[in-house]
Amino acid sequence: MNYNHLRYFWAVAHDGNLTRTAGKLNLSQSALSVQIKKLEDRLGHALFERRGRQLHLTEAGRITLDYADTIFDAGKDLLGTLSQRGRPRQVLRVGALATLSRNFQIEFLRPVLGLADVELVLRSGTLVELLQSLETLSLDVVLTNRAPAHDAMSNFMSQPISDQPVSLIGTPARFEGNPPLATLLRDNPIILPTEDNPVRAGFDRLCARQDINPTIAAEVDDVAMMRLLTRENIGLGVLPPIAVQNELQSGMLIESQHQMGLSESFHAVTVARKFPNPLLETLLQSAR
Repeated sequence: MNYNHLRYFWAVAHDGNLTRTAGKLNLSQSALSVQIKKLEDRLGHALFERRGRQLHLTEAGRITLDYADTIFDAGKDLLGTLSQRGRPRQVLRVGALATLSRNFQIEFLRPVLGLADVELVLRSGTLVELLQSLETLSLDVVLTNRAPAHDAMSNFMSQPISDQPVSLIGTPARFEGNPPLATLLRDNPIILPTEDNPVRAGFDRLCARQDINPTIAAEVDDVAMMRLLTRENIGLGVLPPIAVQNELQSGMLIESQHQMGLSESFHAVTVARKFPNPLLETLLQSAR
């Protein structure tokens, strides 16, 4: 491989503009294009695609850029290694729904946490934002509790990675005497997920079957906020225990002994790639 060609590609990929990069390198735009074309011929894959006036990395381009970043950090890595400061790293880009339990995310990532040769890039956002980033290969995987719809026009692949039970969670005083489930639901304000959450639909069906009209203290789309409201004793939270595992371990909160038969499913969403990130497969196998 001609590493000059790789460096030209690397410069264009980071700058995002062929003309501007050519000026910085004191090359003509056509000469720079020829160098990148030679690299593409050598690798056997197109590295850029043009959309209007903009250059966008292809999947092969994104992979090549990751390797190029490592290669051109080699000088720094060499000095760092000789002085016991560092070594090349693998990169894993993970997106998660902004409202998703942080504890769940930590458990999913645990097999790679703290590894010296792994760099994690973690992003949160709406499902639409994250799926757009997944399509453009800016992310390797998206974690969500709401699997995207699958149809002929979609290339998303959703894998179930965990099914967490959902319980009534509250301060110890709310469970004194171990009252039955129906009493807990009738006599306490309830902190619920919003109506677009699958758990909420299951909870509403449970109340309808038992002819219970609960007092709703709050409807929240953020698990972290549900956790805080439950800690503040605003009411009983309808939550997966993993979201409040620290509070349960400390005794600040306790879990009802009565099961509601509800669960929350978590999914890892990916797109088909010729060059899947090997770190991701490690995480998915561990989750399964």
